[in-house]
Amino acid sequence: MSNVSLPKKARRIIPGFHLSLGYTMLYVSLLVLLPLSMIFIHTMSLSWTEFIAIITDPRAVASYKVSFGTALVAGIINAIFGTIIAWVLVRYQFPFKRIIDGLVDLPFALPTAVAGIALTSLYAPNGWIGQFFEFKIAFSPLGIIIALTFIGLPFVVRTVQPVLQNISAEVEEASASLGANRLQTFRKILLPELAPAILTGFSLAFARALGEYGSVVFIAGNMPMKTEITPLIIMTKLEQYDYTGATAIAVVMLVTSFVLLFIINFIQWLTNRRFVH
Repeated sequence: MSNVSLPKKARRIIPGFHLSLGYTMLYVSLLVLLPLSMIFIHTMSLSWTEFIAIITDPRAVASYKVSFGTALVAGIINAIFGTIIAWVLVRYQFPFKRIIDGLVDLPFALPTAVAGIALTSLYAPNGWIGQFFEFKIAFSPLGIIIALTFIGLPFVVRTVQPVLQNISAEVEEASASLGANRLQTFRKILLPELAPAILTGFSLAFARALGEYGSVVFIAGNMPMKTEITPLIIMTKLEQYDYTGATAIAVVMLVTSFVLLFIINFIQWLTNRRFVH
């Protein structure tokens, strides 16, 4: 008989796969899946008729429109101007660049309530900036958009910035030397690399804006049917010990957010596939 050596089982470079996988599943279950499941469990105590009545209340429906509408607009604004800021920070050298780069992270460190008070004092009708406008900025949907743009900006900048750093400026110079104009260079060279990062930053900023409460509650004015956000309605119901009503509205926000983020991720997948192939 010939001595045939069977291939040995490939050894993993990083040991402890089963232990780390178990820890990961436990961590995700305790901090993510279990709290989210409690929302559905509390809501299941309602009958279908009661659930529909709560989530379709005119005041709740108006808050959905304010929350999702302002979060979407703020996300688009951050996607555009966050990319521009990331471009400036990566491509140009200027005085106090590091200070400005550090200020981008300020919304991460600043308590949201402090941000809300500061923005309200600026954009109120008698504020430093608001006094120069004939229309109201604070206590209107426009004020909400400003607050959500403020807290969501770092997500886009910090997502796009590393991608830009990996794109050499020589690539743009080579494109220009071959006769491409700036628009063609952006569409053919830069956009395929930046599009996934921009979409990721947009989705993060959008998701962050949907659940924002502290910075919005001051500048919104909280007028029912006009500037009242959905997180405020949830807080109001909790203060009234209406836990099932609060979880019912939370389920709507949760499911809708999942659907929207799934659509965004699907668009991102299509974008990657299109540019790669």
